[in-house]
Amino acid sequence: MRAVRLYDALDLRVEDIDPPAAPPPGHVNLAVRAAGICGSDLHNFRTGQWISRRPSTAGHEFSGRITAVGEGVEGLAVGDTVVADSRVWCGECPACASGRAQICEALGFVGEVCDGGFADAVQLPARLILKHDASLPAIVAAMAEPLAVALHAVRRLAPRAGEAVLVAGCGTIGGLSALVLSEIHDGPILVADRNATRAKTVADLARATVVDLDRAAIDAALSGRRLRYALDATGNIKAIGVMLDLLSGGGALALVGIGHGKLDLDPNLLVEREIGLLGCHAFADELPEAIGLLPKLADRLMRMTETLTTLDDVPAAYQRLINGETAALKTVVALAS
Repeated sequence: MRAVRLYDALDLRVEDIDPPAAPPPGHVNLAVRAAGICGSDLHNFRTGQWISRRPSTAGHEFSGRITAVGEGVEGLAVGDTVVADSRVWCGECPACASGRAQICEALGFVGEVCDGGFADAVQLPARLILKHDASLPAIVAAMAEPLAVALHAVRRLAPRAGEAVLVAGCGTIGGLSALVLSEIHDGPILVADRNATRAKTVADLARATVVDLDRAAIDAALSGRRLRYALDATGNIKAIGVMLDLLSGGGALALVGIGHGKLDLDPNLLVEREIGLLGCHAFADELPEAIGLLPKLADRLMRMTETLTTLDDVPAAYQRLINGETAALKTVVALAS
């Protein structure tokens, strides 16, 4: 079978490898139907920051169909259409014991600590597998994992009813966060991105207003109302600093983008304005909720994506995404219907 495997930073290869063996107890085999490229995939490719095994088949956002079930697996059967939880947690540390698997002290991710979804087939622990409606297009189902990340970020931000929210960064997670806000929040949504085409796409999908990251533009968009809540999906240190300066007191800034560099921050700004600075890592228990939202959002999710038709196209797609040469919010490789 074909697989996209990361050997080291900047060393991504498409290769023929053996398919998974029969699943051991507690595991299942999947035929991958569709798999999305995530910003963290690109970050790991560029930096090697999370490489823990060489080589490893990349990809943690994917949908599939079960082809084999190991002994002791209950609730799953051959033929089920499923998505994978990307988190590989220990279940034993204090964080896991407290229900916070997303900050497990030994946390790893599919595509890092075990082989992922950029392959024709994959074998995973059954505990990571959730069923979805078989009528969903494979590409839409593959969006469940990033949608759960966006849900988690919005839940962490917890904007008060009626308050405006600014989303900076109209890539996958920023776009999905704006989409989530349009479904579960009743206040104005503002979006900002240096790519005007992507910003307009997100604004259209989420009934949002495109703004620049400056006070005059935001004041005009809100007719003088205060901005108290913002979500950063850029990881850009300069943008984070600007947003902190733009926020009025009593709100919060949620960070969900992968950052590069260190923030020069005066903590008195947070104290005096009572601004919460919130880290948002992966997701907690939002994946089932995300799966439940997929049918309602399917048409808009399809409008966010560009589709590759073969795993051989993945390395070139990585480079295009790194170079900013696409207006699409999500790039997905479709392997089966």
